[in-house]
Amino acid sequence: MAKDQLQVLNALDVAKTQWYHFTAIIVAGMGFFTDAYDLFCISLVTKLLGRIYYHVDGALKPGTLPPNVSAAVNGVAFIGTLSGQLFFGWLGDKLGRKKVYGMTLLLMVLCSVASGLSFGREPKSVMTTLCFFRFWLGFGIGGDYPLSATIMSEYANKKTRGAFIAAVFAMQGFGILAGGIFAIVTSSIFKAKFDAPPYEVDPVGSTVPEADFAWRIILMFGALPAALTYYWRTKMPETARYTALVAKNMEQAAKDMSRVMQVELQAEELKKEDQTKDFGLLSKQFAARHGLHLLGTASTWFLLDVAFYSQNLFQKDIFSAIGWIPPAKTMNALEEVFKIARAQTLIALCSTIPGYWFTVAFIDKIGRFTIQLVGFFFMTVFMFALAIPYEHWTLKENRIGFVVLYSLTFFFANFGPNSTTFVVPAEIFPARFRSTCHGISSASGKLGAMIGAFGFLYLAQSPDKTKTDAGYPPGIGIKNSLLVLGVVNILGFLFTFLVPEPKGKSLEEISGEHEQEDELENKV
Repeated sequence: MAKDQLQVLNALDVAKTQWYHFTAIIVAGMGFFTDAYDLFCISLVTKLLGRIYYHVDGALKPGTLPPNVSAAVNGVAFIGTLSGQLFFGWLGDKLGRKKVYGMTLLLMVLCSVASGLSFGREPKSVMTTLCFFRFWLGFGIGGDYPLSATIMSEYANKKTRGAFIAAVFAMQGFGILAGGIFAIVTSSIFKAKFDAPPYEVDPVGSTVPEADFAWRIILMFGALPAALTYYWRTKMPETARYTALVAKNMEQAAKDMSRVMQVELQAEELKKEDQTKDFGLLSKQFAARHGLHLLGTASTWFLLDVAFYSQNLFQKDIFSAIGWIPPAKTMNALEEVFKIARAQTLIALCSTIPGYWFTVAFIDKIGRFTIQLVGFFFMTVFMFALAIPYEHWTLKENRIGFVVLYSLTFFFANFGPNSTTFVVPAEIFPARFRSTCHGISSASGKLGAMIGAFGFLYLAQSPDKTKTDAGYPPGIGIKNSLLVLGVVNILGFLFTFLVPEPKGKSLEEISGEHEQEDELENKV
């Protein structure tokens, strides 16, 4: 037992893996399931919304969302998430993890359902409603990042803590898969019931009026799994680390954990040095002890998300470019949803999900640091391998090679920095700042995601004015965009060296909370 470590915290650290660990993973992971489901589905839905609400009579191609509308629909959720990460991260340290945890879930469920409703039938009112509720959906999802990571990290034992936190994050993989499968099923049912000719045969008839229900049903379904876990969220006791180290209520901490772990734990007296006033987040002591760590977690998450989201949101464009998805005019509206969903689900099954679970399997064996370094390294290699001979990959006979390299980039993002940047901030900071610092790091990531998603949207446009998408200025092309992303990954590799390795240590040992106690003891 570490010097001065409270008995209740030591009991959590050395506990064998039990049933309560798995319930915590499911309950904490459902927020990420909804998050991934929603982000995944919106990219399918935008194509359909373009056909339904922005159809232009006599146009050769089906209607698409104008750039500013497309940016708003995708962007408001990001802005909401970023705000939620900062706000709920701070609130989780102020009020406690449990109190705030039910709020975020409720917000997500209500806004998921509401984003499928719209006031009025005009494009403007439909888009405004969608954007409004997607902002608040993002706000709830944002709160889930710091709270789920912190709760899981504070409940876990030190031997398998990394795997447990990574497993919560890996629920995103199932969210993506569920989004894909549900979209495939929904579009197939609608397609069978309301068949329509391709756009080039009958521009108006290719989008059946019933398609307006399809996108709403797909968006609303994401609320269901989260709603099912609401009851268990409200029943989870506050984490012992918050109760003991932040609220300083030893008796309650011992009582809660005795119930959770089904062992008898005695309440300890709060020692005099534990009652001393601690330094604040903006103090010199925090900057000296944890400043570089916070810079490390925030910068690596930022750089990763620039690369990750620029690929993820625009998968469908890459698939179209290599011919996996036929030209829009050769399909009717529901067929297009089906084809895009199928292609994205294949990528999820083959590379995204295995990547997450590789991290779960190896994170406590080879450590967070190594996984993050190796991940950034291979992402760089594969980005350059896609970019430098880019013309080679656009040829019909080389398409499969392109998809394989593209999948490998995803695999090493998930068996790499996408998972580790989520795990580490929940381990290396003191309990009273843990949720806030995780919120700051993840908000920095979302800022990167916004740059990745929107920067790439403009950057990847063809330099040739005649080949750009409707409404966009010329960009630098996909090849140069991929080169830029390669450089971003190199920077991620370098900034990883600022982050310490928390593998196998207790949370108090990593965050230096023991040392603080020792220093204070010497002063007394």
